[in-house]
Amino acid sequence: MNICICGGGNLGHVVSGFLGSKPNVTVGILTRHPESWSQQLEIRLPNKSVVNGELKLVTNNPSEIIPQADIVLLCLPGMFIRSEIEEIIPYLRPTTVVGSIVSSTGFFFQTHELIPNQPTFGFQRVPFIARTRTYGHKADLLGFKSSLNVVIENYDDVEALRSTLENLFDTPVKLLDNFYEVSLSNSNPLLHTSRLYTMWKDWHEGIFYPKQSLFYEDWTVDASQLYIEMDNEFQQLLQALGIKKGAIPPVLEYYESHDADSLCEKIRNISAFKGIASPMIKSSYGWAPDTHSRYFTEDFGYGLKFIYQLAKAKKISSQHIDNVYEWGNRIVSGN
Repeated sequence: MNICICGGGNLGHVVSGFLGSKPNVTVGILTRHPESWSQQLEIRLPNKSVVNGELKLVTNNPSEIIPQADIVLLCLPGMFIRSEIEEIIPYLRPTTVVGSIVSSTGFFFQTHELIPNQPTFGFQRVPFIARTRTYGHKADLLGFKSSLNVVIENYDDVEALRSTLENLFDTPVKLLDNFYEVSLSNSNPLLHTSRLYTMWKDWHEGIFYPKQSLFYEDWTVDASQLYIEMDNEFQQLLQALGIKKGAIPPVLEYYESHDADSLCEKIRNISAFKGIASPMIKSSYGWAPDTHSRYFTEDFGYGLKFIYQLAKAKKISSQHIDNVYEWGNRIVSGN
């Protein structure tokens, strides 16, 4: 099996190395910086053991890698998905399967427009928690998910592809029924944005903070409460869209919590989230929010945006989502 990974971020590193360590799997990378990559990636697993993934080809030229690919897997921020699909379209075979490592930043909205008949799949949540140690050489796989949910479109033998993905990622994979179930998420688009809002809703240019906070370990009950309220509105939207109950579990159920306090405690103590800093920039005056961080540009501009727009279209009462999205949009645009 030939797999092309598009993107050289944290997930691009870990997915490439992890899949490249498997027998009978050939992995190549389409990246903007091929000169910075080794032909072998060292991936450190949660138990501190190491696997080495071989890369058959690292290139910035889609014509060199896409025509041979059985699977093309996008490991990209939402802002790059459309341009990447447009770039690879001329080299796709009709049977090549195009997937996305996570689908809550517009993947299916883009494929329906650009490649409506191409076989596609998208995960509901990322399969790994990943961090790059040395760009192009080493990365850490910090955590596996207990199971993965996926939507597959335009593919004849859906069960065969589901089984293939399960074997590739060494994780049980469940099929979902509707692309909305993976395109809309109460993970990062609500998780990150509720935290950003409660930290910095009163921030403006000229305000600085004495230190860089930890994004998860300094999580607050206020952030949890807002997260729950946004999720309640989100669940109403899912119902209006006809998505079966439980397809995207409420956050309290997902995190095995019962209120804002227990959710706060749970998030603060997730081991894979330890040490992750809030998106901030240091200057001689102190620390300020990094509004160019993917926490802002991705989760407001691509994740929460689709939820906000669909809630408006379906006339869902979404005061908390509205407040957070409109604040984030102002911050990102600099207004």
